[in-house]
Amino acid sequence: MPELPEVETTARGIAPHVEGQVIKQVVVRQPQLRWPVPEKLDETLAHLEIRSVTRRAKYLLLATDVGTVILHLGMSGSLRILLEGKMADKHDHIDFVFNNGTILRYNDPRRFGAVLWTTFPTAEHSLLRDLGPEPLLSEFDGSHLYRLSRNRKMPVKSFIMDSHIVVGVGNIYANEALFMAGIQPSRHAGKIALARYQQLADCVKQVLQDAIQQGGTTLRNFVNEAGNPGYFKQQLRVYGRAGLPCKQCLQPLKEIRITNRSTVFCSHCQK
Repeated sequence: MPELPEVETTARGIAPHVEGQVIKQVVVRQPQLRWPVPEKLDETLAHLEIRSVTRRAKYLLLATDVGTVILHLGMSGSLRILLEGKMADKHDHIDFVFNNGTILRYNDPRRFGAVLWTTFPTAEHSLLRDLGPEPLLSEFDGSHLYRLSRNRKMPVKSFIMDSHIVVGVGNIYANEALFMAGIQPSRHAGKIALARYQQLADCVKQVLQDAIQQGGTTLRNFVNEAGNPGYFKQQLRVYGRAGLPCKQCLQPLKEIRITNRSTVFCSHCQK
């Protein structure tokens, strides 16, 4: 699944190509995504100008003067910038065609993504209104994690992956941040001290910022805005390295399942 850095990379990549551009046509080849694509989306968006491209959690927001396109990449979705006339492939479900000949093409083999439309403030939308803070903003810190974790018996990895606590910390980066902070992923969230949460919050910010600078660690299905893979697997410290030597102590990394998600850690370095 594309995680926050992949979505941020996508937002930054497509913004220069679509901001200020007027939509000429929307071609919907497959309306059955995670939720049905709104009927008559082409009529709704025709002649509207994209004012901004932003991100909230893992949602891309394409704002116009009268409403906002809410786009989610799901498990395998990607966006590409193309020129008009480029033939569509099997899983190219939606094209946003602009007056200057640019196409923003949405591809999603597994169809778990979404393309929605709202005329209300996005912060009030049912998919966005209950989300936690953005991890790269100042409102997210160790005190926030400590306060919400009291009396919680759930594993700390599950806790920081809960979008009501903080958005955008998916499986890859939860593994990485917990390793950097030296915290065992299965430790109960309510038993972690404030100082350790302060360190963990700093590590979450660092690992996400590093990944954004690299263009996103990506999964094999992620393609960045230029159409190039952005997979920087060699940069990862623990994720995908079960059984290999820890990069700090050289002991073999262990793998367990937490809420059915692969969890890799070092039993020597993480307590």
